[in-house]
Amino acid sequence: MKAHEVVMAWVTDELASGRLHIGDHLPGERRLAEILDVSRSSIREALRVLEALGTIRTSTGSGPRSGTVITAAPEQAMTLALNLQLATNQVEHHHVYEMRLLLEGWAAQNSDPAAGHWQDAQRLLELMEDPNLSVEDFLPLDAEFHVVLSRSAGNPLISTLMDAMRIAIADHTLERAEALPDWSKTAARLREEHRGIYDSLRAGNNEEAVERLQAHIRGYYLETAGAQSQTEEA
Repeated sequence: MKAHEVVMAWVTDELASGRLHIGDHLPGERRLAEILDVSRSSIREALRVLEALGTIRTSTGSGPRSGTVITAAPEQAMTLALNLQLATNQVEHHHVYEMRLLLEGWAAQNSDPAAGHWQDAQRLLELMEDPNLSVEDFLPLDAEFHVVLSRSAGNPLISTLMDAMRIAIADHTLERAEALPDWSKTAARLREEHRGIYDSLRAGNNEEAVERLQAHIRGYYLETAGAQSQTEEA
Protein backbone atom coordinates (compact mmCIF):
# COMPACT_ATOMS: atom_id res chain seq x y z
CA MET A 1 0.00 0.00 0.00
CA LYS A 2 1.32 3.43 -0.95
CA ALA A 3 1.97 5.91 1.81
CA HIS A 4 -0.93 8.22 0.91
CA GLU A 5 -3.24 5.19 0.75
CA VAL A 6 -2.26 4.40 4.35
CA VAL A 7 -3.49 7.83 5.37
CA MET A 8 -6.75 7.46 3.47
CA ALA A 9 -7.34 4.00 4.95
CA TRP A 10 -6.78 5.38 8.46
CA VAL A 11 -9.31 8.18 7.94
CA THR A 12 -11.82 5.68 6.52
CA ASP A 13 -11.36 3.34 9.50
CA GLU A 14 -11.71 6.21 11.99
CA LEU A 15 -14.98 7.31 10.38
CA ALA A 16 -16.34 3.77 10.16
CA SER A 17 -15.50 3.06 13.82
CA GLY A 18 -17.11 6.24 15.06
CA ARG A 19 -13.89 7.65 16.46
CA LEU A 20 -14.20 10.47 13.93
CA HIS A 21 -17.43 12.26 13.05
CA ILE A 22 -18.58 14.94 10.64
CA GLY A 23 -17.36 18.28 11.97
CA ASP A 24 -14.36 16.82 13.82
CA HIS A 25 -10.86 18.12 13.15
CA LEU A 26 -8.11 15.83 11.94
CA PRO A 27 -4.79 15.94 13.76
CA GLY A 28 -2.20 18.23 12.21
CA GLU A 29 0.20 17.01 9.51
CA ARG A 30 3.05 16.41 11.96
CA ARG A 31 0.88 14.43 14.37
CA LEU A 32 -0.63 12.33 11.56
CA ALA A 33 2.84 11.59 10.22
CA GLU A 34 3.86 10.36 13.68
CA ILE A 35 0.71 8.26 14.16
CA LEU A 36 0.96 6.55 10.77
CA ASP A 37 4.74 6.57 10.38
CA VAL A 38 4.65 8.16 6.93
CA SER A 39 6.20 11.32 5.53
CA ARG A 40 4.48 14.68 5.75
CA SER A 41 4.51 14.88 1.95
CA SER A 42 2.42 11.68 1.89
CA ILE A 43 0.06 13.23 4.42
CA ARG A 44 -0.39 16.29 2.22
CA GLU A 45 -0.98 14.15 -0.87
CA ALA A 46 -3.65 12.11 0.90
CA LEU A 47 -5.35 15.24 2.27
CA ARG A 48 -5.51 16.73 -1.23
CA VAL A 49 -7.24 13.57 -2.50
CA LEU A 50 -9.66 13.52 0.44
CA GLU A 51 -10.51 17.17 -0.11
CA ALA A 52 -11.22 16.52 -3.80
CA LEU A 53 -13.50 13.68 -2.76
CA GLY A 54 -15.41 15.99 -0.43
CA THR A 55 -14.40 14.07 2.70
CA ILE A 56 -12.55 16.96 4.33
CA ARG A 57 -12.27 20.73 4.14
CA THR A 58 -9.01 22.53 4.85
CA SER A 59 -8.67 26.21 5.69
CA THR A 60 -5.97 28.39 7.13
CA GLY A 61 -6.20 30.86 9.97
CA SER A 62 -7.45 30.38 13.52
CA GLY A 63 -10.74 29.51 15.12
CA PRO A 64 -13.09 26.50 15.04
CA ARG A 65 -13.43 26.52 11.24
CA SER A 66 -9.69 26.47 10.56
CA GLY A 67 -7.55 23.38 10.04
CA THR A 68 -8.72 20.15 8.47
CA VAL A 69 -12.37 19.31 9.17
CA ILE A 70 -14.41 16.23 8.28
CA THR A 71 -17.24 17.38 5.99
CA ALA A 72 -18.49 14.29 4.13
CA ALA A 73 -19.82 15.94 0.95
CA PRO A 74 -19.91 12.98 -1.49
CA GLU A 75 -21.66 14.97 -4.22
CA GLN A 76 -18.36 16.80 -4.73
CA ALA A 77 -16.57 13.62 -5.79
CA MET A 78 -19.50 12.50 -7.92
CA THR A 79 -19.63 15.90 -9.62
CA LEU A 80 -15.92 15.68 -10.39
CA ALA A 81 -16.34 12.21 -11.89
CA LEU A 82 -19.33 13.31 -13.99
CA ASN A 83 -17.49 16.40 -15.21
CA LEU A 84 -14.59 14.24 -16.37
CA GLN A 85 -16.95 11.83 -18.13
CA LEU A 86 -18.75 14.71 -19.86
CA ALA A 87 -15.44 16.30 -20.86
CA THR A 88 -14.27 13.09 -22.52
CA ASN A 89 -17.65 12.50 -24.21
CA GLN A 90 -18.12 9.28 -22.26
CA VAL A 91 -21.44 10.62 -20.97
CA GLU A 92 -23.86 12.46 -23.26
CA HIS A 93 -27.00 14.42 -22.49
CA HIS A 94 -29.34 11.56 -23.35
CA HIS A 95 -27.54 9.43 -20.74
CA VAL A 96 -28.30 12.08 -18.13
CA TYR A 97 -31.91 12.18 -19.32
CA GLU A 98 -32.24 8.41 -18.91
CA MET A 99 -30.65 8.55 -15.45
CA ARG A 100 -33.04 11.31 -14.40
CA LEU A 101 -36.04 9.23 -15.44
CA LEU A 102 -34.69 6.33 -13.40
CA LEU A 103 -33.69 8.21 -10.25
CA GLU A 104 -36.54 10.70 -10.08
CA GLY A 105 -39.13 8.13 -11.07
CA TRP A 106 -37.96 5.84 -8.26
CA ALA A 107 -37.92 8.71 -5.78
CA ALA A 108 -41.48 9.72 -6.69
CA GLN A 109 -42.70 6.13 -6.51
CA ASN A 110 -41.22 5.76 -3.02
CA SER A 111 -42.03 9.23 -1.75
CA ASP A 112 -43.41 9.57 1.78
CA PRO A 113 -45.46 12.76 2.27
CA ALA A 114 -44.48 12.80 5.93
CA ALA A 115 -40.79 12.96 4.99
CA GLY A 116 -41.03 15.70 2.38
CA HIS A 117 -39.20 19.02 2.61
CA TRP A 118 -42.33 20.81 1.48
CA GLN A 119 -41.50 24.28 2.79
CA ASP A 120 -38.23 24.25 0.85
CA ALA A 121 -40.02 23.05 -2.29
CA GLN A 122 -42.74 25.69 -1.87
CA ARG A 123 -40.12 28.42 -1.49
CA LEU A 124 -38.47 27.35 -4.76
CA LEU A 125 -41.83 27.27 -6.54
CA GLU A 126 -42.52 30.82 -5.40
CA LEU A 127 -39.10 32.02 -6.57
CA MET A 128 -39.70 30.46 -9.99
CA GLU A 129 -43.05 32.26 -10.31
CA ASP A 130 -41.30 35.53 -11.14
CA PRO A 131 -42.07 36.05 -14.87
CA ASN A 132 -39.00 38.28 -15.24
CA LEU A 133 -36.63 35.57 -14.03
CA SER A 134 -33.87 34.98 -16.56
CA VAL A 135 -33.11 31.50 -17.84
CA GLU A 136 -29.75 31.67 -16.02
CA ASP A 137 -31.56 32.25 -12.72
CA PHE A 138 -34.50 29.91 -13.37
CA LEU A 139 -32.52 26.75 -14.14
CA PRO A 140 -30.63 26.47 -10.81
CA LEU A 141 -33.91 26.86 -8.93
CA ASP A 142 -35.53 24.26 -11.18
CA ALA A 143 -32.70 21.76 -10.56
CA GLU A 144 -32.73 22.38 -6.81
CA PHE A 145 -36.50 21.87 -6.74
CA HIS A 146 -36.11 18.40 -8.23
CA VAL A 147 -33.39 17.50 -5.70
CA VAL A 148 -35.56 18.69 -2.80
CA LEU A 149 -38.52 16.61 -3.99
CA SER A 150 -36.34 13.50 -4.21
CA ARG A 151 -35.51 13.73 -0.50
CA SER A 152 -39.05 12.65 0.38
CA ALA A 153 -38.07 9.11 -0.66
CA GLY A 154 -35.68 8.90 2.29
CA ASN A 155 -32.71 7.64 0.25
CA PRO A 156 -29.80 10.10 0.63
CA LEU A 157 -27.81 8.40 -2.13
CA ILE A 158 -30.52 9.23 -4.69
CA SER A 159 -30.51 12.89 -3.69
CA THR A 160 -26.71 12.99 -3.65
CA LEU A 161 -26.51 11.57 -7.16
CA MET A 162 -29.10 14.06 -8.38
CA ASP A 163 -27.27 16.94 -6.72
CA ALA A 164 -24.02 15.86 -8.37
CA MET A 165 -25.70 15.70 -11.77
CA ARG A 166 -27.30 19.11 -11.20
CA ILE A 167 -23.90 20.73 -10.67
CA ALA A 168 -22.05 18.78 -13.35
CA ILE A 169 -24.46 19.52 -16.21
CA ALA A 170 -25.35 23.13 -15.29
CA ASP A 171 -23.43 24.73 -18.17
CA HIS A 172 -24.67 22.20 -20.73
CA THR A 173 -28.25 22.59 -19.49
CA LEU A 174 -28.04 26.36 -19.89
CA GLU A 175 -26.65 26.01 -23.42
CA ARG A 176 -29.61 23.83 -24.43
CA ALA A 177 -32.15 26.15 -22.78
CA GLU A 178 -30.74 29.19 -24.55
CA ALA A 179 -31.44 27.49 -27.89
CA LEU A 180 -35.19 27.47 -27.18
CA PRO A 181 -37.16 29.87 -29.42
CA ASP A 182 -39.49 31.13 -26.67
CA TRP A 183 -38.10 30.69 -23.16
CA SER A 184 -40.98 32.56 -21.48
CA LYS A 185 -43.49 30.09 -22.94
CA THR A 186 -41.38 27.11 -21.88
CA ALA A 187 -40.89 28.53 -18.38
CA ALA A 188 -44.66 29.03 -17.95
CA ARG A 189 -45.26 25.39 -18.83
CA LEU A 190 -42.51 24.20 -16.50
CA ARG A 191 -44.00 26.19 -13.61
CA GLU A 192 -47.39 24.56 -14.16
CA GLU A 193 -45.85 21.09 -14.36
CA HIS A 194 -43.76 21.69 -11.23
CA ARG A 195 -46.85 22.66 -9.29
CA GLY A 196 -48.67 19.53 -10.43
CA ILE A 197 -45.79 17.25 -9.43
CA TYR A 198 -45.52 18.98 -6.05
CA ASP A 199 -49.27 18.66 -5.38
CA SER A 200 -49.29 14.95 -6.29
CA LEU A 201 -46.32 14.12 -4.09
CA ARG A 202 -47.56 16.12 -1.13
CA ALA A 203 -50.96 14.41 -1.37
CA GLY A 204 -49.33 10.98 -1.50
CA ASN A 205 -50.53 10.26 -5.05
CA ASN A 206 -47.27 8.59 -6.01
CA GLU A 207 -48.38 6.91 -9.23
CA GLU A 208 -49.77 10.18 -10.50
CA ALA A 209 -46.58 11.96 -9.47
CA VAL A 210 -44.43 9.45 -11.39
CA GLU A 211 -46.49 9.98 -14.55
CA ARG A 212 -46.34 13.75 -14.24
CA LEU A 213 -42.63 13.77 -13.44
CA GLN A 214 -41.62 11.50 -16.29
CA ALA A 215 -43.79 13.44 -18.76
CA HIS A 216 -42.16 16.64 -17.47
CA ILE A 217 -38.61 15.34 -17.89
CA ARG A 218 -39.34 13.73 -21.26
CA GLY A 219 -41.13 16.77 -22.66
CA TYR A 220 -38.37 19.19 -21.73
CA TYR A 221 -35.65 16.87 -23.02
CA LEU A 222 -37.34 16.49 -26.41
CA GLU A 223 -38.04 20.21 -26.64
CA THR A 224 -34.46 21.26 -25.93
CA ALA A 225 -33.01 18.50 -28.10
CA GLY A 226 -35.11 19.65 -31.03
CA ALA A 227 -34.20 23.31 -30.50
CA GLN A 228 -30.49 22.55 -30.28
CA SER A 229 -30.64 20.40 -33.41
CA GLN A 230 -32.22 23.25 -35.35
CA THR A 231 -29.58 25.66 -34.06
CA GLU A 232 -26.76 23.36 -35.20
CA GLU A 233 -28.32 22.96 -38.64
CA ALA A 234 -28.76 26.73 -39.13
